[in-house]
Amino acid sequence: MQRVLPALALLAMLATACRGPEPMKPAAQPAQPAQPARPPEPMPQPPPPSMALLTFSASTDIARLEHNGVELSLTATQAETVLRVTAGHTTDWPGVTFKHPDGGQWDLSTWKQVEVDVRNVGPNQVTVCCRVDDPAGDGSKHCVTRSVELAPGATGTIEVPMPQRAPEGWPKLFGMRGFPDGLAPDEKIAMDTSQVVRLIVFIPKPKEDHAFELGEVRASGKCITPPWIAAGPDKFFPLIDEYGQFIHTTWPGKTLSDADFATRRADEGKDLTARPGPANRTPYGGWQSGPQLPATGFFRVEKQNGKWWLIDPEGRLFWSHGVDCVSFWNATTPITDRENWFRNLPPKDSPLGKHYGKGNWAPHNYYENKTYETFNFGAANLSRKYGEGWEKMAADTIHLRLRSWGLNTIANWSHPDIYLLRRTPYVCTIHSGGRNIEGSEGYWGQFKDVFDPKFAEALRKRLASETGKSAGDPWCLGYFVDNELSWGDEFSLALAALQSPPDQPAKLAFVEDLKAKFNTIEALNAAWGTAHASWDALLACRQGPDKGKAKDDLGAFYSKLAETYFRICRETVKEVAPNQLFLGCRFAWVNDRAVRASEKYCDVISYNLYRKSVAEFRLPGDMDRPVIIGEFHFGALDRGLFHTGLVPVPDQAARAQAYTDYVTGALRNPLIVGSHWFEYMDESTTGRGDGENYQIGLVDACDTPYPETIQAVRNVGYAMYDTRSRP
Repeated sequence: MQRVLPALALLAMLATACRGPEPMKPAAQPAQPAQPARPPEPMPQPPPPSMALLTFSASTDIARLEHNGVELSLTATQAETVLRVTAGHTTDWPGVTFKHPDGGQWDLSTWKQVEVDVRNVGPNQVTVCCRVDDPAGDGSKHCVTRSVELAPGATGTIEVPMPQRAPEGWPKLFGMRGFPDGLAPDEKIAMDTSQVVRLIVFIPKPKEDHAFELGEVRASGKCITPPWIAAGPDKFFPLIDEYGQFIHTTWPGKTLSDADFATRRADEGKDLTARPGPANRTPYGGWQSGPQLPATGFFRVEKQNGKWWLIDPEGRLFWSHGVDCVSFWNATTPITDRENWFRNLPPKDSPLGKHYGKGNWAPHNYYENKTYETFNFGAANLSRKYGEGWEKMAADTIHLRLRSWGLNTIANWSHPDIYLLRRTPYVCTIHSGGRNIEGSEGYWGQFKDVFDPKFAEALRKRLASETGKSAGDPWCLGYFVDNELSWGDEFSLALAALQSPPDQPAKLAFVEDLKAKFNTIEALNAAWGTAHASWDALLACRQGPDKGKAKDDLGAFYSKLAETYFRICRETVKEVAPNQLFLGCRFAWVNDRAVRASEKYCDVISYNLYRKSVAEFRLPGDMDRPVIIGEFHFGALDRGLFHTGLVPVPDQAARAQAYTDYVTGALRNPLIVGSHWFEYMDESTTGRGDGENYQIGLVDACDTPYPETIQAVRNVGYAMYDTRSRP
């Protein structure tokens, strides 16, 4: 996930990863004497209302089901008949499409969600997705997709929420990715749940064979119209209070007045004093009673007893349990064009007026290509909470919190005023520069041309600015260079070079390689099935060749480009900071060829993995290198925000359990040397520049920790070396 830094997921990664295919083609009692008082029996809770959409039976005609890349069969169990789906891995989106049994549409406008029961009967962990479409559904618009991850033999339920639409006359909201209940975004992209035409169950881009069974498909839970919608649109604005919170509902922990800041500060102070942190830790957070290895004064990586570890400067085993975006600016939001959304914004000449600002970073959103005014609710609330000198007091509290919570790393996108206090180990963020490959494309931008000398120059200049700061600092684990680059498939960047102008350095390098291999343009034409009149004509051409015919050459140049990227990054990091680790580029969308190119250059290979579990994560083939998780999170809609983030869960209790499961799985994975939660503070209720407004913080915008999640973080963090060291 990209982050604006002070100076700066990705279409929701789950939505990106689970976008799915195009629609597939066919294949009265009398009074009693008084009794002694006793606690009442708990009232039985009725099951939520539901409506079956699809069931399977021996008479189901599976030959009429549209499917792609899968084989279908029926299996009778004691409870029901299920549809078994056996999928290969040569198709990107293998799955099956279901339509209304009568050929019509489902009206699901009064239902909360669609549920699909799934059991993994294959030998491999599987992610199964369900996409629900209206007539215009295309995988990104007019549809909703959700997924479930299942270990072999496990069962689960995919829960696909059905968005409500606002009544006529309600204003259109904008600049956010998630919206209050009942206020759907632009109808051009929002799904019409009254006209559901198909459900597609599929596996996203599998790399191995899978088999799973589908049980009943049903609509569940009745939609409840929020009272503020019943009150009408005239009473909706303002919708955000002076603390950046949604006005029209309440929840545990909501800040109601300035007095709450002082109360919570005092209460938390007692908690941090009572629980200063786990025992048996080095000053850096390493395992004090673990094996004593040579102390180098800096972090490094080693393999011990079949598991990769970081080693702290004192020579103790270290596992990086961290959090991203430890800063003061997480809850900054655009206010331009929506000033009436906010209640009691402070005057600009008041003490809180310094929290206004300007922004211009807004990919894929209402504010794209605009300069807009912002207000930083996160910093304003810290100012209210701590008063004069709030920056120092807030930073001090952060370090106390991290130690108390069992965290030992300030991770990516964090503020140097906090991490350079050198009380908690940290990582540093670096970005490359230079010319882009003009034929490339990507969600966060085009790929840098590593053959352009300015690529290395810009990287060297940026790293040089860390001299006397992070470079040579024992507290600094190392450097991530870039973030979530668009690596595409294993031919994409080579094709992008050929589709660029004649003076593109990557294109010039590719053509020189082709000259060396083929010698004549005629030989190249014969191999590729092209008709270039000369090498200069090839340079001038902006069309790529047939991938099938040119795949060996495209793959070879892709590998060369990727290896050049990682080689230059490593050399530059080690030139400026020889004792720090090169932590890779934080893979998100990536192919095996790119990962293999990183193997001999990265000290640690980094991934941002938004999923329920990484316990079974493996590198391609037989690669055996340390891995660090740069980002993951879970979010829910029970604390006043409008979007769950990339991996949704029902509520805060489920969020805490998901954290426990994820990090415990990472600790048990022999490759993984750390996991970093994204992010420290919730994003703004009304979104950052690109509209992200996720409930993904360890603390909310009022600096109030989420108690359920913090308890999970503590439980995992205090026990993590015991967990990691078990056979």
